[in-house]
Formats: sequence, structure tokens, C-alpha cells
Amino acid sequence: MDVTTKKVRWLNKAAAFQYLKHFVFALILVSLAAGLRVWLLENRFDLLEIAVFALVCSFISYLAEAVYRSQKKLKQVESELKASTEYGQFIRSIIENIPNMIGYWDRDLRCRYANNAYGKWFGKSPEKIVGIFFRDLTGERLFALNEPHIRRVLAGEPQRFERTLNKAGGGVGHIIGHYIPNFDADGTVKGFVTQASEVTFLKETEAKLELAACVFENTLDGVLITDADGVILSVNPAFIEITGYTAEEAVGQNPRMLQSNRHDRAFYAAMWKQIITKGRWNGEIWNRRKDGDLYLERMTISMVRDADGKPDRYVSVFSDITAFRRKDEHIKHLAFHDALTDLPNRTLLMDRINRIMINSDREPCNLALLFLDLDGFKLVNDQYGHNVGDDLLKEVAKRLLALVRESDIVARLGGDEFIVVLNNPKGIQKITSIATHVVRSINEPMEILGEVLHVGASVGIALFPADAGTSADLIKNADTAMYTAKESGRNTIRFYAPDNNF
Repeated sequence: MDVTTKKVRWLNKAAAFQYLKHFVFALILVSLAAGLRVWLLENRFDLLEIAVFALVCSFISYLAEAVYRSQKKLKQVESELKASTEYGQFIRSIIENIPNMIGYWDRDLRCRYANNAYGKWFGKSPEKIVGIFFRDLTGERLFALNEPHIRRVLAGEPQRFERTLNKAGGGVGHIIGHYIPNFDADGTVKGFVTQASEVTFLKETEAKLELAACVFENTLDGVLITDADGVILSVNPAFIEITGYTAEEAVGQNPRMLQSNRHDRAFYAAMWKQIITKGRWNGEIWNRRKDGDLYLERMTISMVRDADGKPDRYVSVFSDITAFRRKDEHIKHLAFHDALTDLPNRTLLMDRINRIMINSDREPCNLALLFLDLDGFKLVNDQYGHNVGDDLLKEVAKRLLALVRESDIVARLGGDEFIVVLNNPKGIQKITSIATHVVRSINEPMEILGEVLHVGASVGIALFPADAGTSADLIKNADTAMYTAKESGRNTIRFYAPDNNF
């Protein structure tokens, strides 16, 4: 039975006693009044009888009103007490079941109250915690950590602190604790309230966010985040380094600010269709830096949805692969071009000739392949060295390119051997004219590294489709014609003839 119930019962007994006392007193007065009336009638005191009777009745009325007011006041007190009791039980229920740990400790550091959360954390029922000393509950290590805060709260200073604790059930928990002093009427501290909130989930989330922020800030890939409408919300340092735009210049803008105009609407429509249907797009895209330079990037755009499944954010992660692409293109270029003159090598030459031959089934064409071998080059190389010889070969390549059309091909097979392929030349006379110009151009003096040099050229010519049906045979037959030209003397031109095939 609690104190509140005892008070209610005591008030009920007191009210009943008061009511009985007033009733008995009123009954006595009524009896006296009746007796007095009889006496007065017998003694014929009519006026006095009336006066006394009126006074008695008035007094009885007063007593009845007093009893009524007393009963009403008692019911009001009972109602207020009941409401107060219910409210107290309501507050106690909240404190008992709140997830925060709430307890009360007196100056002797003995627990006077602990709620359910307190008991759950320490693995004891609240009833077993009440009466226990602080040190016995927490252990020496935790008590030593909390002792400075205990001293200060008992001195009247509220305390706030963070703590990492081992849970009774295993695992580690993070809390934010408060010690709140409880002052007596004279201002002395008679105890303190402890309130602790577990923030383990928040701490773990904070750690994850810090890790994500660290990655965001330090990754070499550019990161751009927009809202659902495509407005840029955030960019990382790598974005700034790659694009040249500062964070202040980018935030609030649309990623269209980076467009290079090298992609058409169909490209972007296909990209967004994939983002909307699959939630992600990745590929290569050309964009433009702040200074106007174009750059190629490998990009992934991911859609982030909200709790309702609607688009909330778009995250773009990209890397600048311009240098890699150029390096890759350079490697491919080296694989198909002569390293010294940058002319097509044998592999690329044969590939281009084969393409033309294959297309000739649909578009009839003819080719003239001029096989050049320099006269006197070995002498220059031996006399002046390889540096001079290399520069002479570069000059020959330059002069050959100046004599032909873009549709024609100039290639170097190696050493001092070059090939010129004329695409659809207009007759033997035109072929002979061009070959003659080639020989004359090479015969012109060449100033190389301060030396004036002279070389010649022997030229053999084979025709497609007249002399060969494959690229290999066409080169072979032109080579044969070139040897015939060499045997005829320097700066000579010879067409392939089957009877010259030795």
C-alpha cells in the first residue's frame, strides 16, 4: 500500500467523523428545541417560543451548510489527490521506460533510484541497484574515470561528458552522461541525478561519415553530387583539379557547364534513359575544362533514391583518361608507323592496300605502286654518320608527301626503301610524270646539319589490277621493277614486266 492510498483513506475517515459529529450535534439541538417548545406551550410563552425556535432553526441551517461545504471540499481534495496520483504514476512510468539511463545517488554515493534502462545496461534489476554504492556498481576503473565529475557535481557544478563503456551483455557502447546536483532547502547538495544517453549508433554513423568524407576529399577521382533537379550540391578537390572550376563556381550550377558539344542529343538521351531505367550509367565522355581544353573522362553516374523510391541525388564519379587515351593512341600509332619518319610502315601499308582492293569489287579502281630505293644513301650514312643519315631520310619523306594527294599513300619499309601508292592515277603517262617528279625532287640538294648532300632514287612501278591481285604481290613486283631500274643506272624509272621477274 503506497502513501497516496493511505492519505485517501485517512481523509475519508476524517470526513465521516466530522459529518457524524455535526449530525449528532444538530440532533441534540433539535431535541432541545422541541423540548423547549413543549415547555413554552405549557407555560404559555408564545413569543419567546417563536424566537428561540427561529434561532435554533437558523443554527441548524448553518450547520447543514457547513456539512455540505465540508463534503464538497473533501470531494475536491480527493479529486485533486487522485489526479496528482495518476500524474505521478504517469511520470514514473515514463521515467521507468525511457531508453535513457536515469538514477539518483545521495552524498554517500548510495543509489536511491534506478530506472529500467539503468538496470539493463549494468545487467541487474533496478531493485538490486537501489542501495548499492557507486564504486561497487561501476568497478574501480570506471569509478576512477567518473570520480572527478562526482566531486564537481557534489560541489554544485552540473557535469556533461562522453564515455565508452563495456556493456554487461557484451560489446562496447558510447554514452553522453549528465550529473545534475540536487540542492537542499539550505543550498547544500544532498545528492545528484545521473542521466545517460546511449549514442552508439550515432557514433558508428559519425565514424562512417568521417570515413566517407575522408574518401571524398582524398580520392583521385572527381566526384560531383547534384540534387534531383541536376543542381550541383557538392564537388571534391579532385573535381576542382580536373575541371579547373572552384567549388564556389560549381555549386549551384548544372553539370551542363562542362559539356564539350562533341556529343549529340541522342548520346545524352541514351545516357539518361539508362540512368532512369537501371539507376546507373558508365562510359566515356568528352567534357570541357574551365580554360576551354577538352578532356576525355571515364564516368559513372549513379541515382540515389529516397525512402519513397523517388530520385533524390545523382552522384557522378569520373577520372581524366585523356593522357591514357593519347598514350594508347601513340602506342597504336607506333605499331603502324615508322618511328623515324612517322610514315605508315609495312603493316599499315598492306592494310590500306588490301582495303582498297576489297572495295574494288564494288567500286572499280586501279593503283600504281612506286617502290623507291635511294641511290648513294649508304655512302652518306658511312661518311657523315647515322644522325645525318636519319635526318636525310626525314627530308626524303617530307618531299614525297609534298608530291602526292591525300588519297595517295607514302610509306617507309625500312632502311632507304620507300613506297608511294597512287590511287586511281589517270593513265601511264600521269604515273610516269609523278615518278619523274619524285626522282627530280630527291635529286635536289639537301642541307643536313650543315652539310649539302646529294642522293638519287631508283623507282620500280607495279599496277593493280594489271600486275598483281594482292598487296604482297603488288609490292613484290614493284620491288622487282626497282632492281631492274637500279641495273639501268641511277635515277631510273622502270615499270614491272613479267619477263623481268628473276
